Amino acid sequence: MEVIKLKQWIRNLICDYIKNYEQRDDIKTEWKEAVVGFADADDKLFLKLKKAVSPTHAAPGDFLKHARTVICFFIPFADWVSESNVKGKYSSREWARAYVETNALIDDMNRHIKKELEKMNFQAALIPATHNFDEENLKSDWSHRHAAYIAGVGTFGINNMLITEKGCCGRVGSLITNLEMEATKRGNKENCLNKAGGSCSVCAERCVNNSLSVDFFDRHKCYSLLLENDDLYSEMGLTDACGKCCVALPCSFVNPNSD
Repeated sequence: MEVIKLKQWIRNLICDYIKNYEQRDDIKTEWKEAVVGFADADDKLFLKLKKAVSPTHAAPGDFLKHARTVICFFIPFADWVSESNVKGKYSSREWARAYVETNALIDDMNRHIKKELEKMNFQAALIPATHNFDEENLKSDWSHRHAAYIAGVGTFGINNMLITEKGCCGRVGSLITNLEMEATKRGNKENCLNKAGGSCSVCAERCVNNSLSVDFFDRHKCYSLLLENDDLYSEMGLTDACGKCCVALPCSFVNPNSD
């Protein structure tokens, strides 16, 4: 199969799976079409994540021998999910549910993609959608968001979220394969208005427990609030999510710095 057709095949697998998943009777969340990108598993930026994220951050080859491509995707929530989370100190029930259901969607979808790749005699390595971090330093050994940045899916805002062409309200996932595909070209400018020129700090202003500012992020203080949200919605499963710094922003649903 030609490279262009392979990439479109992967995109179709992802988009079709999401559409079918939200038709399930037990699923309440709705999603918009995913943003998909591809990174070269040998991209030198993966090695730099040991400094940017954690000294123990893995490279694609640590998960899969002869890794060639990292498939990355951002799954945007439907607007109403994000709008439900604007008011109040704690996460809305809709946002908490979307967090849980999207994590499950990503795990299920990655297993599906892996099976489809195996039918073509390729391999894939799966990484959990979340909770693969050290509980002391709260840093991950595999950052889906940083992998997605390398794959050209988006750039980081000062809220540490990935701002894609469809905004930052959603979830990011990735998987690694030995199927070689052309890497997505990264853009040459920041999607974050603050990083592009200092004209926005709304996400920091929206932080409800002062763990985020333009110049500083206290991840432990942030995580303490995430655990409060988890207690609030304990019947749903693990809901250590907040999202207040993602909603009601210029970058919630779009890239505000696009041409």
